[in-house]
Amino acid sequence: MDPVYVLKRPLVTEKSTFAMNERKQYSFQIDPRASKADVKKAVESAYGVRVVGVTTQVRKHKSRRQKFGLVLEPNTKKATVRLHPDDTIDLF
Repeated sequence: MDPVYVLKRPLVTEKSTFAMNERKQYSFQIDPRASKADVKKAVESAYGVRVVGVTTQVRKHKSRRQKFGLVLEPNTKKATVRLHPDDTIDLF
């Protein structure tokens, strides 16, 4: 998979901001078809850092009630990337 299409956006929450500062872990929303090797290659090429480990998580769809019935949101895939202790990513 092409590295340009793997990373959709960084996830910036309170928990992920703490992990960025304390543990050198960054969270991204990724393409559901991407593998761990694809994510590692995409982060290394996009940000110029060394990746130590990648963990992935698939978030199941949620059903939301709207005026014309139930609507299912699509599944999303999240990746948490652990960096080398000397590297950082400047997201802001």
